[in-house]
Parts: sequence; structure tokens; C-alpha cells
Amino acid sequence: MPFVAALLFIIALILAMPLLLVLRYRAGTARRMGRRWIATTNLVMMTSSAGLFLWAAAVTGLWVPRALLFSFAGLLAGLLLGLLGLALTRWEQTPRTLHYTPNRWLVLLITLAVTSRLLYSVWRVWHLWHTTGPDGSWLASAGIAGSLGVGALVIGYYVAYSAGVSWRLSKD
Repeated sequence: MPFVAALLFIIALILAMPLLLVLRYRAGTARRMGRRWIATTNLVMMTSSAGLFLWAAAVTGLWVPRALLFSFAGLLAGLLLGLLGLALTRWEQTPRTLHYTPNRWLVLLITLAVTSRLLYSVWRVWHLWHTTGPDGSWLASAGIAGSLGVGALVIGYYVAYSAGVSWRLSKD
């Protein structure tokens, strides 16, 4: 019975994925009021997430070739993308607060990159599982390093973006 419940939960999550992506896009493009404590908290949490992610990528690199390299490259690309995101952000200074709206196209690009990488990874693992069988080395060739790179891209983007928002709020 628990297996059936877990399977139904996974199927429901897969069926809800389009709705979850639309909601993620809407949340990512919403106009926000700049609060210094939230920006600082985001920066601390994202920086610690990046550190933990790189540690996990280093451990994963023991089994998956180039996992750490792809993670570093993704993190660097994400940091650069975060700087671009800051440049494209619409900043609105009011007499009392600062509001900002992230760029819609950049949020869409990041959302689609993660979505396409997830779909590609599922397809690739499924294909490799059937090609190599359960005894073959399908894990090493499943594209995990690329998935870590895309994950690092997202983390790097949010590290740079939260650092920029925190800096902008402290400046005003």
C-alpha cells in the first residue's frame, strides 16, 4: 500500500509540473519591495547553498567524471547571468522604499533551462537504463555532471542577484 501511495504522489507531481512551472515563473517576475533584512538573509542562504552544493559536487566527482568541473563552470556562468539580471532589473525608487522587478525574459530563460535539463536527464537515464541494463555503468554516463552544471547556474544566478539587491538596498 505505501508503494501505491508513493507512486500516486509521483504521478500527481508529474501531472502538476506545468502548473508549478507557471507559478514559479509568476513568482520570479513579481514586483518586490526591497527589504534589507530579506536581501541579507537571501545572500547568506544562497552563499551557504553554493558552498554545500560545491562540496556535494566534489563528493559526487568521486563517482561521476567532471562533476566538479561542470559545477564550477555553471556557478561562474550563473554569477555572470546574475550580473546581467541586475543590469536588466527595473528599479523603482519611491519616497519610502525601493521596489524592483526582475527581467521576465531572464527568469523565463532560467526556468526553461532547468525544465529542459530535467526532461533531458529523465529521457537519458531511461534510455541508458534500457541500453546498458541494471549491471552496466549507466550512472556515470547519465549526464549527471551536466545537471549539476545547470543547478550551479541557478545557484550562481541567485547568489549574484541577491548580492546585488543587498548592495543596492544598503546604498539607498
